[in-house]
Amino acid sequence: MNALGYALSPVIWDAADCGVPQHRQRILIAATRSKHPIELVAPNAAHRPIRDVIDFDAGNWSLIERPGRSPKTLARVRAGRRQFGDRFVMPYYGSGSSLTGRSLDRPLGTITTRARWALVDGDHMRMLTTAENCAGMGFPNDYRLPDNQALALHMLGNANPPPMAAYAIDAIRKAA
Repeated sequence: MNALGYALSPVIWDAADCGVPQHRQRILIAATRSKHPIELVAPNAAHRPIRDVIDFDAGNWSLIERPGRSPKTLARVRAGRRQFGDRFVMPYYGSGSSLTGRSLDRPLGTITTRARWALVDGDHMRMLTTAENCAGMGFPNDYRLPDNQALALHMLGNANPPPMAAYAIDAIRKAA
């Protein structure tokens, strides 16, 4: 890009800093035909808790203690209860630092291309709904997604949160 006459301004932003109720780090590279790179001011919006987009009356709830439930899932539930009480979100599968779950009073971890996040409430749990994942990405309530849940979640997991894009456009306008 430099050989083509572009000055590059790479930054790493977290969607939570843009007011999205999800931690989602993304790299933004602004390429300008200027002598020096522009300075992009990082967003600093207040972090929104995932509680803001949870509908406790929605979804398909099931008992946590039921035949066939993975021992690893049960271990994550126990660890989450020790840390957060009876109501929290947790990764249903996977590995990493969030295996004990997350408080509903902080942003969710990254929304992936598959249903990953489960809501635990007392003795029941369910996966986050497509609408909750959509809101967790910062899309408006009337944003249309395919009816096929797997396809909708795949699209959301590959998307960039609209508020983050708005912050980027604003930062580029201010720097130019």
